[in-house]
Amino acid sequence: MTAASRPIRVLVAKPGLDGHDRGAKVVAAALRDAGMEVVYTGLHQTPEMIATAAVQEDVDVVGLSILSGAHMALFPRVRQMLDQMGRPDILITGGGIIPAEDMDQLQALGIGRLFGPGTPTAELISYIQSWASEHLEA
Repeated sequence: MTAASRPIRVLVAKPGLDGHDRGAKVVAAALRDAGMEVVYTGLHQTPEMIATAAVQEDVDVVGLSILSGAHMALFPRVRQMLDQMGRPDILITGGGIIPAEDMDQLQALGIGRLFGPGTPTAELISYIQSWASEHLEA
């Protein structure tokens, strides 16, 4: 099946102990409105739970929302779990309160572009669509 013949599949997750999910819900709704299939896992997900759900749902993209400050542990752990499950092809992107220097380090570890508070959802949508056009089978 080609990328053009099916919607981009995105899993939105809130890893760790962060209990604030309004932003994740706004992002999930915006991605759905843009024609993507979205699975929202809810609060307090472990990296293992997120990776397992991503593989089971056969998603193209995992979007993590992290406001707790644990981004340097959680993003790499989800990447590691997906790689171990044979899905290094899944894009991991996300956002939250993440300093620019940490964003650079995470991208060096195989994490996609990260977004800070106040980023227009159109910017995230454009990024995912652009990534999909380059990485999903055409």
